[in-house]
Amino acid sequence: MRAMTPDTARGWTDAGPSWRRSWRQSWRQPRVLVPVVAALAFLGLAAFIASGHSFAFDRTLVLLFRDPANPAVPLGPLWFQEAVRDMTALGSFVGLFFMTTAASLTLWLCGYRHLSVGLVVSVLSALAASNGIKILVGRERPDIVTHAALTFTASFPSGHAFLSAVTLLCIAGFVGLASRREDIARLCMAFGWVMIVLIGVSRVYLGVHWPTDVIGGWCLGVAWSSIAVAWLGRKMAASDPS
Repeated sequence: MRAMTPDTARGWTDAGPSWRRSWRQSWRQPRVLVPVVAALAFLGLAAFIASGHSFAFDRTLVLLFRDPANPAVPLGPLWFQEAVRDMTALGSFVGLFFMTTAASLTLWLCGYRHLSVGLVVSVLSALAASNGIKILVGRERPDIVTHAALTFTASFPSGHAFLSAVTLLCIAGFVGLASRREDIARLCMAFGWVMIVLIGVSRVYLGVHWPTDVIGGWCLGVAWSSIAVAWLGRKMAASDPS
């Protein structure tokens, strides 16, 4: 066995503070801090709502999008109401299916087959998680206004908000890994966030979700997509041709 020398002991001692300093610095980076905060916010919301509590501002914000004289009617002309329905349809199973299919097939045809599979796995696992969490929490849909769209599942988290965030942010991240260009990744991320926000707000406007359903969906979507891109995406990218 090799004897411990003063230099070796000093190296081990110096490595401790250096490792702790590096660990603290990594936690302060937005790519780590934002998903962690988002995940904790989602868990807090889920626990609060599952225990039967509610937020006063949920009711206020739902009614904010309604005609004060007749809460059954959303604000705005008929063409605007139809445009909001079109926007919410982008976050439906059909809309996200076509987005995921187009992006995954593009990655596959460009030779990034592992990334293509990783994208599909990320979205499908999120879909399963969304349905499972809805069943566990079992929150009722808003009952203070007439729903301007059909609903079939529980309220928390908003599936449109969660799955649109996962799908669009994963597409942006996986395309960024394939292209190896920050500008392309940022462009996809910017367009993705515009759509994510509009889809989420449309759910409140249509009266089918409480605002905290949408916020919870966004938080879980950010955490889920961050893990998918940072872990699964990078692992798949390493297996694809450079």
